[in-house]
Amino acid sequence: MATKKGKTSKAADELIAKIENRTATAGVIGLGYVGLPLSISLAEAGFNVIGFDIAEGKVKLLNSGKSDIDDISDAEVAGVVKSGNFSATCDPKKLAQCDTISICVPTPLSKTKDPDVSYILSAMDWVKDNISKHTLVVLESTTYPGTTEDLILPLLKHNGWEAGKDFFLAFSPERVDPGNPRFNTKNTPRVVGGVTPECTRVARHFYQQTLGDVHAVSSTKAAEMVKLLENTFRSVNIGLVNEVALMCDRLGIDVWEIIDAAATKPFGFMPFYPGPGLGGHCIPIDPHYLSWKLKSLNYYARFIELAGEVNSHMPEYVVDRITDLMNRKFAKSINKSTILVLGIAYKRDIKDIRESPALDVIKLLEDRGAKILYNDPHVPSFKWNDKTFKSSKLTPALLKKADLTVVLTDHTAYNYQMIVDNAKAVFDSRNATKKVTRGRQKIDVL
Repeated sequence: MATKKGKTSKAADELIAKIENRTATAGVIGLGYVGLPLSISLAEAGFNVIGFDIAEGKVKLLNSGKSDIDDISDAEVAGVVKSGNFSATCDPKKLAQCDTISICVPTPLSKTKDPDVSYILSAMDWVKDNISKHTLVVLESTTYPGTTEDLILPLLKHNGWEAGKDFFLAFSPERVDPGNPRFNTKNTPRVVGGVTPECTRVARHFYQQTLGDVHAVSSTKAAEMVKLLENTFRSVNIGLVNEVALMCDRLGIDVWEIIDAAATKPFGFMPFYPGPGLGGHCIPIDPHYLSWKLKSLNYYARFIELAGEVNSHMPEYVVDRITDLMNRKFAKSINKSTILVLGIAYKRDIKDIRESPALDVIKLLEDRGAKILYNDPHVPSFKWNDKTFKSSKLTPALLKKADLTVVLTDHTAYNYQMIVDNAKAVFDSRNATKKVTRGRQKIDVL
């Protein structure tokens, strides 16, 4: 049946029935911070899920019932593997068994801040060569508006298939917030937009099997724009409050006091907080996808570019403050000083160090001749600029050994009272020591 306005496709109805009675097999390409939680959620909802990844070690680990990301426990993976609802593979031919295919691969930026869609295209090489007719394909990877229609749609139509009839294509932006104790893949509302109304209908039914709140928009381009607005909103507001922190420093005002006071207003204000810079694979990256796309339309995204400039220079500001602090308190140069860094992950209580501002701070301190020690309960070791760092055990002796202790990630596992009691001095870029009751004269806050 043709998918004209007001009519439904028989193929769509049949696929929706398979989805709702759990006889559909769900494929997920990319088993990282987005793809693995989605896979587990679908498997726990009763779907047979096949996870695809190019990393053999990851596939072997998952099939053994173990997880390699923060938000999914070994027990959760083991449970769905034991039930037979989940298996991982590197074999793209198994995509032919799938009734739905979700693409959850990375979308980084190049050094020139141009979108790198090579992972999406590589995933689509697998899909177009192995997809069965009447399959739903959903892109979840964050990208610029127009990607789904411009890059993916032509690859699925290459054999004469028609969208909304022979296959179903949609975009649904991932909204994963690693380490968030309240919101996860299972309870965060979904936005979905298809290339045709039937594509949207099928995709909406698919996500409704694990979520009650699914919001359909008019197109894939609209759905792509939703994710970019969400993270551009955060980037711009964090850029604003970071600049306010710079202003307050010049004015001799406590920026944290100002934010707390402003937050008492019950309307018209939402608190954002300054820090040593932006990290992770969303907020520092996503707005530049939008900026890049608009440049091709002869439009300069001024808010995005300015916020990016302010946020990207925060590590330099942190190091300048540290240098000044060493000079004022100890009449000592950064050169040959021992600096203890607390927290390498880009945000609290996770192990992810992607785009972490702590890495930039460490490099800038080393460039000035500092000796760096670090502790992070979630990151036992890491490699940066061809150098391997190992976490030191956080003890009173270690704190007393360091000339300065710098809090870059405010992990809840840290005993900040113990840290302040034993450190010679503390520079706190996250206001994590705000509840410390003694030794406040040792603390300098961003």
